[in-house]
Amino acid sequence: MSKAFASAGDLEEKQISFTEVGEGLYAFTAEGDPNSGVIIGDDSVMIVEAQATPRLAQKVIDCVRSVTDKPISHLVLTHYHAVRVLGASAYGAGQIIMSEKARAMVAERGQEDWDSEFQRFPRLFQGHESIPGLTWPTTTFNGRMSVYLGKRRVDILQLGRAHTAGDAVIYVPDQNVMFTGDIVEYRSACYCGDGHFNDWPDTLENIRRWNVDAIAPGRGDALVGKKMVNAALDATRDFVLSTYRPAARVALRGGSLKEAW
Repeated sequence: MSKAFASAGDLEEKQISFTEVGEGLYAFTAEGDPNSGVIIGDDSVMIVEAQATPRLAQKVIDCVRSVTDKPISHLVLTHYHAVRVLGASAYGAGQIIMSEKARAMVAERGQEDWDSEFQRFPRLFQGHESIPGLTWPTTTFNGRMSVYLGKRRVDILQLGRAHTAGDAVIYVPDQNVMFTGDIVEYRSACYCGDGHFNDWPDTLENIRRWNVDAIAPGRGDALVGKKMVNAALDATRDFVLSTYRPAARVALRGGSLKEAW
């Protein structure tokens, strides 16, 4: 069953899991709330997704400190949504990385998205007073870039539009593990407000072609093993298509928004 997350009526704190998905790689999950990822290099740590507030980011940091005392040097944000990026200040990372398109979306609609998500997800924004403002990257890229945490290479890639126009995934080749952001969900309903429905299924197939051994998805449990990975890719694809196709049929015949709904 797919779960919606952190709606206005959902005020119960979620149980945190910190799951190893490869050597020195972890998925921070919380029963369908937004996930974060942790990549431990030779000399420092990369975080994937900042969480909504510094308060929630501290929970990620606490988990990191349970396995390493290496400094957090890099923060990678897979897209621009407020629940993913506004906790950035807590990490003290010297490098904050987004795609160039994701940065453009912060400039275009970052405040609007913050205002909207603040109203929709009050539990996630407890402690919002500590958010210093919109999160801006120090580094942007188009297509792909690589970061070296000592000898450990981390590839940051754009594999196509899906959840937003600026989505990125993070791939760690020495473990064949990928962090996908909200392109892939597990037993969690996809948020489609910025979605690119025509592209999303193809982007999922692009991910499938990497034949990874594990995925840390945007929401839901860590996906360890190819069977679980492929099941999540299939389920996400089915959700996107079953949402899009009925509405597209109504639009093609000139029907109303009410009919599509």
